[in-house]
Amino acid sequence: MTKHFRFTGPAAAMALCMSASFTLAADVKWDMPMAYPATNYHSENATQFAKEVTEASGGKLEIVTHPGGSLFKGDEIFRAVRTGQAPIGERLISALGNEGPIFELDSLPFLVTNFAESRKLYDTTRPMVEKVLADKGLTLLYTVPWPPQGLYTKNEVNSVADMKGVKFRAYNAATSRLAELMGAVPTKIEAAELTQAFATGAVDSMISSGSTGYDSKLWEHTKYWYNIQAWMPKNMVIVNTEAFNGLDETTRNVVLEKAKVAEDRGWAKAEELANWYVEELAKNGMTVGPAGDQLKADFMAIGETMTGEWLTKAGDAGKAAIDAYKAQ
Repeated sequence: MTKHFRFTGPAAAMALCMSASFTLAADVKWDMPMAYPATNYHSENATQFAKEVTEASGGKLEIVTHPGGSLFKGDEIFRAVRTGQAPIGERLISALGNEGPIFELDSLPFLVTNFAESRKLYDTTRPMVEKVLADKGLTLLYTVPWPPQGLYTKNEVNSVADMKGVKFRAYNAATSRLAELMGAVPTKIEAAELTQAFATGAVDSMISSGSTGYDSKLWEHTKYWYNIQAWMPKNMVIVNTEAFNGLDETTRNVVLEKAKVAEDRGWAKAEELANWYVEELAKNGMTVGPAGDQLKADFMAIGETMTGEWLTKAGDAGKAAIDAYKAQ
Protein backbone atom coordinates (compact mmCIF):
# COMPACT_ATOMS: atom_id res chain seq x y z
CA MET A 1 0.00 0.00 0.00
CA THR A 2 1.21 3.51 -0.80
CA LYS A 3 0.60 6.39 1.58
CA HIS A 4 -0.08 9.81 0.00
CA PHE A 5 0.80 13.17 1.54
CA ARG A 6 -1.63 15.35 -0.38
CA PHE A 7 -4.64 16.35 1.69
CA THR A 8 -7.32 19.01 1.56
CA GLY A 9 -10.19 20.09 3.80
CA PRO A 10 -11.00 17.77 6.73
CA ALA A 11 -8.38 15.32 5.49
CA ALA A 12 -5.69 17.93 6.02
CA ALA A 13 -6.68 18.44 9.66
CA MET A 14 -6.74 14.71 10.27
CA ALA A 15 -3.35 14.31 8.61
CA LEU A 16 -1.79 16.97 10.80
CA CYS A 17 -3.19 15.35 13.91
CA MET A 18 -1.82 11.97 12.91
CA SER A 19 1.58 13.20 11.71
CA ALA A 20 3.22 13.32 15.13
CA SER A 21 2.75 9.62 15.64
CA PHE A 22 3.29 8.61 12.02
CA THR A 23 6.07 6.12 11.32
CA LEU A 24 7.11 4.80 7.95
CA ALA A 25 5.24 1.51 7.82
CA ALA A 26 4.78 1.41 4.05
CA ASP A 27 5.98 3.04 0.85
CA VAL A 28 5.23 6.76 0.62
CA LYS A 29 4.21 8.88 -2.36
CA TRP A 30 4.81 12.61 -2.35
CA ASP A 31 3.10 14.91 -4.87
CA MET A 32 5.35 17.87 -5.74
CA PRO A 33 3.68 21.01 -7.17
CA MET A 34 5.74 23.36 -9.33
CA ALA A 35 4.79 26.64 -11.00
CA TYR A 36 6.80 26.53 -14.21
CA PRO A 37 6.36 24.61 -17.49
CA ALA A 38 7.58 21.03 -17.71
CA THR A 39 10.19 22.06 -20.30
CA ASN A 40 11.75 24.76 -18.10
CA TYR A 41 15.12 23.77 -16.69
CA HIS A 42 13.89 24.26 -13.11
CA SER A 43 11.09 21.77 -13.72
CA GLU A 44 13.35 19.36 -15.59
CA ASN A 45 15.86 19.48 -12.76
CA ALA A 46 13.18 18.86 -10.12
CA THR A 47 11.79 15.97 -12.15
CA GLN A 48 15.26 14.44 -12.31
CA PHE A 49 15.62 14.95 -8.55
CA ALA A 50 12.28 13.19 -7.97
CA LYS A 51 13.32 10.28 -10.19
CA GLU A 52 16.67 9.91 -8.44
CA VAL A 53 15.09 9.92 -4.98
CA THR A 54 12.54 7.34 -6.04
CA GLU A 55 15.21 5.05 -7.48
CA ALA A 56 17.81 5.53 -4.74
CA SER A 57 15.25 4.88 -2.00
CA GLY A 58 14.31 1.60 -3.63
CA GLY A 59 10.74 2.86 -3.98
CA LYS A 60 10.33 3.64 -0.28
CA LEU A 61 9.67 7.24 -1.32
CA GLU A 62 8.16 8.09 -4.69
CA ILE A 63 8.07 11.77 -5.65
CA VAL A 64 5.69 12.72 -8.47
CA THR A 65 6.14 16.19 -9.97
CA HIS A 66 3.26 18.41 -11.16
CA PRO A 67 4.65 21.31 -13.26
CA GLY A 68 2.88 24.31 -14.75
CA GLY A 69 0.74 25.08 -11.70
CA SER A 70 -1.33 21.98 -12.45
CA LEU A 71 -1.68 20.86 -8.83
CA PHE A 72 -1.41 24.19 -7.01
CA LYS A 73 -0.92 27.61 -8.59
CA GLY A 74 2.40 29.29 -7.97
CA ASP A 75 1.09 31.57 -5.24
CA GLU A 76 -0.55 28.59 -3.49
CA ILE A 77 2.46 26.27 -3.30
CA PHE A 78 4.21 27.66 -0.21
CA ARG A 79 1.03 27.52 1.86
CA ALA A 80 0.20 24.06 0.54
CA VAL A 81 3.53 22.67 1.73
CA ARG A 82 3.38 24.55 5.01
CA THR A 83 -0.08 23.21 5.84
CA GLY A 84 0.60 19.65 4.69
CA GLN A 85 -1.64 19.73 1.63
CA ALA A 86 1.51 18.87 -0.30
CA PRO A 87 4.63 17.47 1.39
CA ILE A 88 7.11 19.09 -1.00
CA GLY A 89 7.07 21.89 -3.55
CA GLU A 90 9.04 24.50 -5.47
CA ARG A 91 8.55 28.25 -5.12
CA LEU A 92 10.22 31.47 -6.25
CA ILE A 93 11.89 32.74 -3.09
CA SER A 94 11.39 36.45 -3.70
CA ALA A 95 7.64 35.96 -4.04
CA LEU A 96 7.54 35.27 -0.29
CA GLY A 97 8.44 38.70 1.01
CA ASN A 98 5.35 38.77 3.23
CA GLU A 99 6.74 35.68 4.99
CA GLY A 100 9.98 37.44 5.92
CA PRO A 101 12.28 40.16 4.51
CA ILE A 102 15.14 37.70 4.00
CA PHE A 103 13.19 36.15 1.13
CA GLU A 104 13.31 39.45 -0.81
CA LEU A 105 17.08 39.78 -0.65
CA ASP A 106 17.85 38.23 -4.03
CA SER A 107 15.41 40.58 -5.79
CA LEU A 108 17.10 43.81 -4.66
CA PRO A 109 18.23 45.53 -7.88
CA PHE A 110 21.94 45.27 -8.63
CA LEU A 111 22.93 43.60 -5.36
CA VAL A 112 24.06 40.68 -7.52
CA THR A 113 24.42 40.68 -11.31
CA ASN A 114 26.25 37.43 -12.11
CA PHE A 115 26.34 33.79 -11.05
CA ALA A 116 29.43 34.08 -8.84
CA GLU A 117 27.85 36.90 -6.83
CA SER A 118 24.53 35.05 -6.66
CA ARG A 119 26.22 31.94 -5.28
CA LYS A 120 28.12 34.00 -2.71
CA LEU A 121 24.91 35.66 -1.54
CA TYR A 122 23.20 32.28 -1.27
CA ASP A 123 26.02 30.61 0.63
CA THR A 124 26.18 33.56 3.03
CA THR A 125 22.48 33.82 3.75
CA ARG A 126 21.27 30.20 3.52
CA PRO A 127 21.39 29.74 7.34
CA MET A 128 19.14 32.80 7.74
CA VAL A 129 16.65 31.46 5.20
CA GLU A 130 16.69 28.03 6.86
CA LYS A 131 15.92 29.56 10.25
CA VAL A 132 12.87 31.44 8.95
CA LEU A 133 11.65 28.31 7.17
CA ALA A 134 12.19 26.17 10.28
CA ASP A 135 10.00 28.52 12.29
CA LYS A 136 7.25 27.82 9.74
CA GLY A 137 7.63 24.04 9.89
CA LEU A 138 9.60 23.78 6.65
CA THR A 139 12.99 22.45 5.60
CA LEU A 140 15.03 23.81 2.70
CA LEU A 141 16.28 21.13 0.30
CA TYR A 142 17.91 23.11 -2.50
CA THR A 143 17.83 26.28 -4.58
CA VAL A 144 18.51 27.04 -8.25
CA PRO A 145 18.94 30.54 -9.71
CA TRP A 146 17.37 32.20 -12.71
CA PRO A 147 19.67 33.95 -15.22
CA PRO A 148 20.20 37.70 -14.85
CA GLN A 149 17.00 39.67 -15.39
CA GLY A 150 16.24 41.91 -18.35
CA LEU A 151 13.47 44.33 -19.36
CA TYR A 152 10.86 43.16 -21.87
CA THR A 153 8.94 45.93 -23.64
CA LYS A 154 6.75 46.41 -26.71
CA ASN A 155 8.33 49.78 -27.45
CA GLU A 156 11.84 51.19 -27.32
CA VAL A 157 12.87 52.44 -23.88
CA ASN A 158 15.70 54.94 -23.42
CA SER A 159 14.98 56.01 -19.85
CA VAL A 160 12.67 55.10 -16.99
CA ALA A 161 10.48 58.02 -18.07
CA ASP A 162 9.47 55.91 -21.09
CA MET A 163 7.88 53.38 -18.70
CA LYS A 164 5.31 55.85 -17.34
CA GLY A 165 1.82 54.34 -17.52
CA VAL A 166 3.01 51.03 -19.00
CA LYS A 167 1.18 47.93 -17.71
CA PHE A 168 3.94 46.02 -15.95
CA ARG A 169 3.90 42.38 -14.84
CA ALA A 170 4.68 42.01 -11.14
CA TYR A 171 5.18 38.74 -9.28
CA ASN A 172 6.32 39.92 -5.86
CA ALA A 173 6.48 43.00 -3.66
CA ALA A 174 9.82 44.06 -5.13
CA THR A 175 8.59 44.10 -8.74
CA SER A 176 5.44 45.93 -7.68
CA ARG A 177 7.54 48.58 -5.96
CA LEU A 178 9.86 48.77 -8.95
CA ALA A 179 6.88 49.45 -11.20
CA GLU A 180 5.70 52.23 -8.90
CA LEU A 181 9.14 53.87 -8.90
CA MET A 182 9.19 53.71 -12.71
CA GLY A 183 5.72 55.20 -12.97
CA ALA A 184 4.44 51.95 -14.50
CA VAL A 185 1.23 50.16 -13.51
CA PRO A 186 1.91 46.85 -11.68
CA THR A 187 -0.31 43.82 -12.31
CA LYS A 188 0.34 40.56 -10.49
CA ILE A 189 0.71 37.68 -12.95
CA GLU A 190 1.95 34.17 -12.14
CA ALA A 191 4.22 32.32 -14.59
CA ALA A 192 1.52 29.94 -15.79
CA GLU A 193 -0.66 32.92 -16.82
CA LEU A 194 2.08 34.93 -18.48
CA THR A 195 1.48 34.20 -22.18
CA GLN A 196 -2.23 34.91 -21.89
CA ALA A 197 -1.56 38.13 -19.98
CA PHE A 198 0.66 39.50 -22.75
CA ALA A 199 -1.64 38.20 -25.50
CA THR A 200 -4.68 39.94 -24.04
CA GLY A 201 -2.87 43.17 -23.20
CA ALA A 202 -3.23 42.73 -19.46
CA VAL A 203 0.48 43.56 -19.31
CA ASP A 204 2.88 45.06 -21.85
CA SER A 205 6.21 44.81 -20.04
CA MET A 206 8.12 42.96 -17.34
CA ILE A 207 11.55 42.33 -15.93
CA SER A 208 12.48 38.67 -16.14
CA SER A 209 15.12 36.31 -17.45
CA GLY A 210 15.65 35.13 -21.00
CA SER A 211 14.39 31.76 -19.78
CA THR A 212 10.92 33.06 -18.96
CA GLY A 213 10.67 34.91 -22.24
CA TYR A 214 11.70 31.82 -24.15
CA ASP A 215 9.22 29.57 -22.33
CA SER A 216 6.40 32.03 -23.00
CA LYS A 217 7.43 32.90 -26.61
CA LEU A 218 7.33 36.56 -25.72
CA TRP A 219 8.69 37.50 -29.15
CA GLU A 220 5.07 37.09 -30.24
CA HIS A 221 4.01 39.94 -27.93
CA THR A 222 7.07 42.13 -27.22
CA LYS A 223 9.86 43.50 -29.39
CA TYR A 224 12.68 44.55 -27.04
CA TRP A 225 14.74 42.85 -24.32
CA TYR A 226 17.23 45.04 -22.49
CA ASN A 227 19.89 43.07 -20.63
CA ILE A 228 19.98 45.24 -17.54
CA GLN A 229 21.08 42.34 -15.26
CA ALA A 230 18.82 43.73 -12.58
CA TRP A 231 18.95 40.82 -10.15
CA MET A 232 19.12 37.02 -10.01
CA PRO A 233 16.20 35.47 -8.15
CA LYS A 234 16.17 31.83 -7.12
CA ASN A 235 13.64 29.06 -6.79
CA MET A 236 13.75 26.84 -3.73
CA VAL A 237 12.49 23.33 -3.11
CA ILE A 238 11.07 22.97 0.37
CA VAL A 239 9.62 20.07 2.31
CA ASN A 240 7.14 19.94 5.16
CA THR A 241 9.34 19.12 8.14
CA GLU A 242 6.83 16.74 9.75
CA ALA A 243 6.50 14.81 6.51
CA PHE A 244 10.28 14.73 6.16
CA ASN A 245 10.76 13.52 9.73
CA GLY A 246 8.19 10.79 9.06
CA LEU A 247 10.69 9.11 6.75
CA ASP A 248 13.22 6.68 8.11
CA GLU A 249 16.78 7.95 8.50
CA THR A 250 18.10 6.17 5.43
CA THR A 251 15.41 7.68 3.21
CA ARG A 252 15.93 11.15 4.70
CA ASN A 253 19.61 10.88 3.84
CA VAL A 254 18.73 9.88 0.28
CA VAL A 255 16.56 12.99 -0.07
CA LEU A 256 19.33 15.26 1.25
CA GLU A 257 21.97 13.63 -0.92
CA LYS A 258 19.92 13.94 -4.09
CA ALA A 259 18.94 17.52 -3.17
CA LYS A 260 22.63 18.46 -3.12
CA VAL A 261 23.08 16.82 -6.53
CA ALA A 262 20.04 18.70 -7.88
CA GLU A 263 21.32 22.00 -6.54
CA ASP A 264 24.74 21.64 -8.16
CA ARG A 265 23.19 20.43 -11.41
CA GLY A 266 20.65 23.26 -11.45
CA TRP A 267 23.20 26.01 -10.88
CA ALA A 268 25.40 24.64 -13.64
CA LYS A 269 22.46 24.37 -16.04
CA ALA A 270 21.29 27.92 -15.31
CA GLU A 271 24.71 29.31 -16.17
CA GLU A 272 24.99 27.12 -19.26
CA LEU A 273 21.63 28.28 -20.61
CA ALA A 274 21.83 31.99 -19.76
CA ASN A 275 23.37 33.17 -23.03
CA TRP A 276 21.51 30.56 -25.08
CA TYR A 277 18.12 31.93 -24.03
CA VAL A 278 19.14 35.46 -25.03
CA GLU A 279 20.36 34.19 -28.41
CA GLU A 280 17.01 32.47 -28.93
CA LEU A 281 15.12 35.69 -28.23
CA ALA A 282 17.20 37.40 -30.90
CA LYS A 283 16.76 34.53 -33.39
CA ASN A 284 13.01 34.89 -33.02
CA GLY A 285 13.04 38.55 -33.95
CA MET A 286 13.48 40.45 -30.70
CA THR A 287 15.86 43.39 -30.45
CA VAL A 288 18.30 42.31 -27.75
CA GLY A 289 21.03 44.41 -26.20
CA PRO A 290 22.32 46.26 -23.13
CA ALA A 291 20.50 49.16 -21.54
CA GLY A 292 21.57 52.63 -22.63
CA ASP A 293 23.49 54.86 -20.23
CA GLN A 294 20.43 56.84 -19.10
CA LEU A 295 18.25 53.77 -18.56
CA LYS A 296 21.03 52.05 -16.61
CA ALA A 297 21.57 55.14 -14.45
CA ASP A 298 17.83 55.38 -13.78
CA PHE A 299 17.67 51.75 -12.70
CA MET A 300 20.73 52.13 -10.48
CA ALA A 301 19.01 55.01 -8.67
CA ILE A 302 15.87 52.90 -8.23
CA GLY A 303 18.05 50.08 -6.89
CA GLU A 304 19.54 52.34 -4.24
CA THR A 305 16.07 53.47 -3.18
CA MET A 306 14.74 49.92 -2.93
CA THR A 307 17.77 48.68 -1.00
CA GLY A 308 17.36 51.52 1.49
CA GLU A 309 13.68 50.70 1.92
CA TRP A 310 14.45 47.02 2.39
CA LEU A 311 17.08 47.76 5.04
CA THR A 312 14.55 49.86 6.95
CA LYS A 313 12.09 46.97 6.89
CA ALA A 314 14.63 44.20 7.57
CA GLY A 315 16.38 46.04 10.40
CA ASP A 316 19.58 44.79 11.99
CA ALA A 317 19.16 41.28 10.58
CA GLY A 318 18.95 42.67 7.05
CA LYS A 319 22.00 44.86 7.51
CA ALA A 320 23.89 41.87 8.92
CA ALA A 321 22.95 39.79 5.87
CA ILE A 322 24.20 42.37 3.38
CA ASP A 323 27.31 43.14 5.42
CA ALA A 324 28.14 39.42 5.63
CA TYR A 325 27.71 39.08 1.87
CA LYS A 326 29.87 42.09 1.06
CA ALA A 327 32.56 40.93 3.49
CA GLN A 328 33.11 37.67 1.59
